[in-house]
Amino acid sequence: MFDFLENYDLLGAFWVTVQLTVYSALGSLIWGTLLAGMKVSPVPLMRGFSTAYVNVVRNIPLTVIIVFSSLGLYQTLGIALGADVTSDINFRLAVLALVAYTAAFVCEALRSGINTVPVGQAEAARALGLSFTQVLRLIILPQAFRAVVNPLSNVLIALTKNTTVASAIGVAEASYLMKGMIEAEAQLILIALVFAFGFAVLTLPTGLILGWVSKKVAVKR
Repeated sequence: MFDFLENYDLLGAFWVTVQLTVYSALGSLIWGTLLAGMKVSPVPLMRGFSTAYVNVVRNIPLTVIIVFSSLGLYQTLGIALGADVTSDINFRLAVLALVAYTAAFVCEALRSGINTVPVGQAEAARALGLSFTQVLRLIILPQAFRAVVNPLSNVLIALTKNTTVASAIGVAEASYLMKGMIEAEAQLILIALVFAFGFAVLTLPTGLILGWVSKKVAVKR
């Protein structure tokens, strides 16, 4: 029944999906943390930039951002992110677009975690002479991260599914292969089941593991 799968590099396609997810998750976690720090910063310009960025990016479809990264950055401005091969360029542009988009949701998740930290802790730290950056890095963010493991796991799961949009600029991930298989094979239901199972294998363990981690590191109030 599944003999036709031997003609396709199914594992290779899902490996590209995993790479997109991992690189984009790391990048969005870093950029999202910076945005969250700016959002609670005492500097009005930084707060304004973070608020504007999050509000604008969250309301733009990911497909638009992905396509712009290819048509705008690469084809118009010639930004190739250090790659020479077209496939590598598209992959890096897709990661950049996913990072730019997902970081807005990471920022909001972290901001909700920051709000759970008692204000008195920050005030006491400032009274001891710590700078805003030190208070954020040593006191607030460690507790905020522990409080938002579950929301961040939801963002990671959504990111895994959002990698399918990268096929719009020719990144050979799972959905790109699925599209080609549907066009070439008369096994629509089987193909859909195979790829649904593949994404379930990627996302279900993530939710279960991070759910367990959330319970272990939860801050007792």
